[in-house]
Amino acid sequence: MFGGTATALITPFKDDGSVDEGGLRRLVDFQEENGANVLIPCGSTGESATLSHEEHIRVVEIVRDQAKHAKIIAGAGSNSTAEAVYLSKAAADLGCDGILSISPYYNKPTQEGIYLHFKAISEAIDIPLIIYNVPGRTGSNITADTTLRLAELPNISAIKEASGNVNQIQEILCKRPKGFEVLSGDDGLTFPLMGMGCDGVISVAANCCPRSMSQMINLCKQEKYLEAREIHFKLMPLFNDLFIESNPIPIKYVMKRLGYGNGRPRLPLTELSAKNRPILDMDIARLGLI
Repeated sequence: MFGGTATALITPFKDDGSVDEGGLRRLVDFQEENGANVLIPCGSTGESATLSHEEHIRVVEIVRDQAKHAKIIAGAGSNSTAEAVYLSKAAADLGCDGILSISPYYNKPTQEGIYLHFKAISEAIDIPLIIYNVPGRTGSNITADTTLRLAELPNISAIKEASGNVNQIQEILCKRPKGFEVLSGDDGLTFPLMGMGCDGVISVAANCCPRSMSQMINLCKQEKYLEAREIHFKLMPLFNDLFIESNPIPIKYVMKRLGYGNGRPRLPLTELSAKNRPILDMDIARLGLI
């Protein structure tokens, strides 16, 4: 349902700190024109943590309104189950095709708590839910057993796996029920994971390279792995450099260079440091992004 290339969209801002609606609409157009088939506003890359609820819902509304054919999966996670339910219902009311819900961060719940959290969200909405496992940000891992247990619930449709634990991801792939999708949450691991049977990627790099990411994924789906590997190796330095500082700091700098937003995330995140800008500038030049 959501396999292919999904872009974890940045939220571009104006110099006064407000959401750059025009820039966001142009970004949606750029994505669709270059092969992204799923767009994800208000995820970690979209700085959901520092958007007010009103801004969060408005950003989702803009993306939903601007998109012509891409599916829209709204970021709707929280470490408060009640808040996650609220944002998920808002996304459903806006006509989104599904939601992306991060495992509760900071609280460090037990596996049973994680299960009950996602179960409560899934019971509150009638659109598909994608689980998001990213232990490096949340402080806790969703185990394969918990993922497979959640996969049996009616509208829990997929997982974005960003644990970096290949053995765990393989176990999910091996034991998942029919129709449950596994999506790479790590650009650098996407190519090898596609070879193991992953269904696609939720990508940071696709903000600036949607066509290349889409080509790589499509080639993998056609089992043309040698051609896909060439794209993977070409993009690999960018994949690494986009995490030279905390995401989305580097990608916001790149997207500023491409004309989307002012490159400044909201505090406590800061602009890309001066010492690291030449590294991203080299990636931009090498890939011919501008």
